[in-house]
Amino acid sequence: MIIDTHLHVIDPVALDYPWLAGVPALNQAWPYATYELEARRSGISQSLHMEVDVAAEQIEDECNYVKTLAERPDSLISGAIASCRPEEPGFAAYLERQRQDSFIKGFRRVLHVVPDELSEQPLFRENIKRMSGSGLTFDLCVLPHQLPQAMALADLAPDVTFILDHCGVPDIKGEARQPWHDNVAGLAKRPNVMAKISGVVAYADPESWIAETLRPWVEHTISSFGWDRVVWGSDWPVCTLGGGLMPWVAATHALLEGVSPEEKAKLLSGNARRIWDL
Repeated sequence: MIIDTHLHVIDPVALDYPWLAGVPALNQAWPYATYELEARRSGISQSLHMEVDVAAEQIEDECNYVKTLAERPDSLISGAIASCRPEEPGFAAYLERQRQDSFIKGFRRVLHVVPDELSEQPLFRENIKRMSGSGLTFDLCVLPHQLPQAMALADLAPDVTFILDHCGVPDIKGEARQPWHDNVAGLAKRPNVMAKISGVVAYADPESWIAETLRPWVEHTISSFGWDRVVWGSDWPVCTLGGGLMPWVAATHALLEGVSPEEKAKLLSGNARRIWDL
């Protein structure tokens, strides 16, 4: 079975998502019930909810909302990666509140929508170091040219586990191998960084990609990080921009054809279970 480490639920009635106005294809409700049916049909047995960059004042409201979904009978959701603002003075108090909640497994601050220098600010870096010893992970959602900033953050807090989202967001449609290729390999040299095999269908040509289109990008990520440092994510509903959840799951199985059962199990569930104590 599969543990999905990257589910987004979008409920415009409950929460505000300012960024959705710029993405018409996603600017609607994407309820948990719709995901759940597809997920179960695809062999997904457990999910982590990934923050959806709600309005800043609603960050903790989103956590509470996701808990209500997790409390449903037989819910797939077993934890959440919460949004955060390490660039703000209130982060320290926020971190302490979230440390008390076992449902919260980690944090993410989307960095590809902000200036590159945000993560270089002293307060941002100080707050990332505050996470040491918390047991919480930090997802790195960056563009290929921002991977050096990701390396710097990983070096700042060697006791924090960082998760590289979406294979480093490669431009698959444009076949832009550099600087992505070398920067992913460089980030993988940091032993406290893991990689998430997710999102790539949204970066390929939605009309023509097949599993082999994705292979060089996925295989380079896995070979750079190794089988003990990779996890899998659906990136639902963003994956619908590239065909949807079930085609991505099918492509994943095609890409894993020939690997050992142990390696496959690590990527699809075992590593996630270990990293987030699921």
